[in-house]
Amino acid sequence: MLLLFRSLLLAVLLVLVFLLSLVYALLQPFHRDNVHRIARYFGKVSPLLGVKVIRRGEEHLPQDHAVVFVGNHQNNFDLFIQSSMVPRGTVSIGKKSLVWIPLFGQLYWLTGNILIDRKNRSKAIATIEKAARSIREKALSVWIFPEGTRSRGRGLLPFKSGAFHTAIQAGVPIVPVISSCQGDIKLGRHRNGVVIVEALEPICTAGMGREDVRELAQRVYDVMQKRFDELSAEARRLSQTAAV
Repeated sequence: MLLLFRSLLLAVLLVLVFLLSLVYALLQPFHRDNVHRIARYFGKVSPLLGVKVIRRGEEHLPQDHAVVFVGNHQNNFDLFIQSSMVPRGTVSIGKKSLVWIPLFGQLYWLTGNILIDRKNRSKAIATIEKAARSIREKALSVWIFPEGTRSRGRGLLPFKSGAFHTAIQAGVPIVPVISSCQGDIKLGRHRNGVVIVEALEPICTAGMGREDVRELAQRVYDVMQKRFDELSAEARRLSQTAAV
C-alpha cells in the first residue's frame, strides 16, 4: 500500500515540478542560475522517499569562482539527493540522449545544461572545449558524473577522462561531491535511512596539462573512493540507530 501511495504521489509531484519548472525556464531560458533553483525544488522531495539527507562541506561550494564538480552517480534517486548541493552559477554535462526523455529532457536543455554526444569522439571533444570556454568566460561551474553511467549498487565505477580534461583546460579546481551508498532505498519501506552528501576540499589543477589527466583522474578517484566507504559506513550506523 505504501509503495502504491508513494509511487502515485511521487509521479504527481514530479509532473507538477517538471511543468512549473518548464514554465520558469521558458521565461528565462539558459539562465546561469536555472539549474540551481530547480535542483533545490527536487532536493525537497527526499523526505517523501523516507530518506534523511545530511549535507556537509557546503563551505567548499564556491560562490565567487568557477570549479568543476565531480559526483558519484548511483541511481535515479540522485535527482533528489545530490541536487540539493548544486550552487548558483552551475550547469551539468549529460548525455545527448537525455533530451528525448519527455518533460525531463526538455527541461534539462532549457535550463542551460550541456549535452554531450559520447558516441562521437570529435563532437565529445568539442563539447568539452565548449564547457571549458564557458567556465573561463562566464565563470560558470560545471557538474559532471565521471563514471558516465549509474553504478546501481556496484560502488564507485572507473572514471572517464572528460571531467579532468575540462578542469585542466579551464584552469579551475575540481570539487568532489560524494553521496553515501543509497542502494537500499525502497519506496515500499516507511524509512529508508540516512544518506550523507559531502562536498570535499577542492583539488588544484594549476600548472597541469593533458599529460596529467590520467594521474589527476586517479587521484580524484582515490579520494572519492576512500570517502565513499567512510560515509557509507557512517550512514549505515546512523540508519541503524534511527531504526532502534
